[in-house]
Amino acid sequence: MTTMGSEKPLPLSDAFTSAEDYVNSLLDFATSSELLQTLCGGVHILDFFTRSPNLYSVVLPQAWREWFKTQDIMEILELLMQKDLSQFEVSALSQYERGEEYVEDLPREKSSPPPGLLQYIRDVRMHLLKRDFTAAGDSSSQALARHVAVGMNLKKIHEVSHFARYIDKLTANIADSQHQRITHLLDFGSGQNYLGRALASQPYDKHVVAIESRPHNIEGAKFYDVTAKLAVKKQILRNKKEYRAEMEAANKKTSFKRKTALQIHDDADKLLAQIESGRAIVQPSVEGQGSIQYVEHRIEDGKLESVINRIVPNFDTAAKAYANSVGTPQLDSLLKEKSLAADRDIELRLMVISLHSCGNLVHHGIRSLLQNPSVQAVALVGCCYNLMTERLGPPSYKLPTLRPNHPRLVETSTACDPHGFPMSNRLCTYRSSNKEEGIRLNITARMMAVQAPQNWGEKDSEAFFKRHFFRALLQRIFLDYGIVDAPRVDDDNGSDQENTTGSSGTQPIIIGSLRKSCYESFTSY
Repeated sequence: MTTMGSEKPLPLSDAFTSAEDYVNSLLDFATSSELLQTLCGGVHILDFFTRSPNLYSVVLPQAWREWFKTQDIMEILELLMQKDLSQFEVSALSQYERGEEYVEDLPREKSSPPPGLLQYIRDVRMHLLKRDFTAAGDSSSQALARHVAVGMNLKKIHEVSHFARYIDKLTANIADSQHQRITHLLDFGSGQNYLGRALASQPYDKHVVAIESRPHNIEGAKFYDVTAKLAVKKQILRNKKEYRAEMEAANKKTSFKRKTALQIHDDADKLLAQIESGRAIVQPSVEGQGSIQYVEHRIEDGKLESVINRIVPNFDTAAKAYANSVGTPQLDSLLKEKSLAADRDIELRLMVISLHSCGNLVHHGIRSLLQNPSVQAVALVGCCYNLMTERLGPPSYKLPTLRPNHPRLVETSTACDPHGFPMSNRLCTYRSSNKEEGIRLNITARMMAVQAPQNWGEKDSEAFFKRHFFRALLQRIFLDYGIVDAPRVDDDNGSDQENTTGSSGTQPIIIGSLRKSCYESFTSY
């Protein structure tokens, strides 16, 4: 049997020879760098103008601030994420040796970043996973068909197209290495089922089980399935003469001629007999084509027995399609209650997939691989890390922070949810140099983890910083008018953070989403 995977299971920097070395270095850096801990969760934009002295001068060294004053914001972003740092090594070192700690008098194009800033950037970059993206296969030959992409914007089309190709390639690799194919794809939090619809359509033709907790999303997805020709449009069959007669005699309270309950049961038994023998009246897909089944279920852990027990083969799917096509909901409900012998004859080999797995959904998806024998693989793209719960309680050692402990931080840090972050037992039991056990990321740090500044252009960056600048300025106005209290932090080094009441800092006031026109000026905002 062939083996899957590569020599490096993670897309690591060349500075590391193995994943073990990388994890050890990452844990050490995350728990020993006070600046990293301060910038990632130890400060908040709302306190930028409400604190004295201001956060900017407290957090960043003066040499950094003086150099930032000489640079454009896009140049700073390019330095942080893209620019080759080797060009600064000689010039920055000689400048430092000459005692030129400040760069105000140097020409802008000749000034080099402070050595401390360069080293911090190197340390962070070294621990970043490589994000180079290579499309799987020929993207032009596997573009989403127009009727499949209905309802998607350009961003969603891009995401679904590439992820669908990746999943198709992954299932093929699993089939080659294990000599058994994946029978069904379980889409966690399917929503409008854009990904599942693409995978069930040509050229992939996968069997998809869309798991969604909101009924209105399922109904919306079924509407798009009809457009994508994956489902039969529900037809209403009626006797025209009887219908006209009923309309004419509406005031007399006449009604349609309905089938009796006995007739409906007979229809169901006849249809099931045909299905058991493999002769479905209406087959939603021929041999080799994909299908979609919807399961309304709220995922709260990695155990999927209740979902797996409801997965049906094509014959049952055909029965439901028949019931929908003839417009007989009573028949559909009867079919759901009856068990098919064919269901138990299929060995399920499942792959859990999800695009934009929100919060703990990624944890549940990964755990499903360990908790369900029929789940053979997972392919997940996470998002909204800020919505993850926290597994560990508050730290006994106070992390470097310049933030007041407002109620939201206290509430999230004391959740102690076994399904929350960190999922890894190693991160839960890791003991840092300060003897604190466990790795913690508060809600602000997890919100920062969602951002992708590498993808920002000049307009995106300007809009991002303007939104945060306006919000921080508004918080100062709230403070001046007594709407919120001034933040109070007893010790800037974070060693005494016992103030956990809401009155100790700037209470969060949620503004919500605003129109773009609101950001034309602060007055408009």
